[in-house]
Amino acid sequence: MTSPASAGNSPPPLRLRLKPAGPATGFVDGAWWPRSTDLTAELAALNGALAERLGHLSRVSYELFAWDPVPRRFTAGEIQIRLEGFRSHPRNTITATGPGRLRISLLVVPPGTAESDARHAMATAAQPGNTERPDEIIAGAALPRTAGA
Repeated sequence: MTSPASAGNSPPPLRLRLKPAGPATGFVDGAWWPRSTDLTAELAALNGALAERLGHLSRVSYELFAWDPVPRRFTAGEIQIRLEGFRSHPRNTITATGPGRLRISLLVVPPGTAESDARHAMATAAQPGNTERPDEIIAGAALPRTAGA
């Protein structure tokens, strides 16, 4: 039997939707709805979830001003991940790269977005054959743009 104290220690489920595996289509390969703007806190779970498609994460590029400041490298378990923030990175996205330059681009649904809006954006981004740009998905779901938009 689990005690109430230990039940609260499990991490909340990852909010991630990916297009089915196959040839890449469109601008994003799915969507991720992190719970905070602390990229390093959010990446450990994302690393595990993307491992089936990428192996482990080796690099994550992101929009510089959308996240709290982070170190250039981050260790998740025994894996070291290079973090690269760019002013010119497409808004509301991250690009996760694994060994062999495999990569996945994800729409990032801003933390704090209303659940119905977030779920709509995630479903749209993960729809097979979807070719909308991230800003079109954000606008269609009435989501706030990240800082600097």
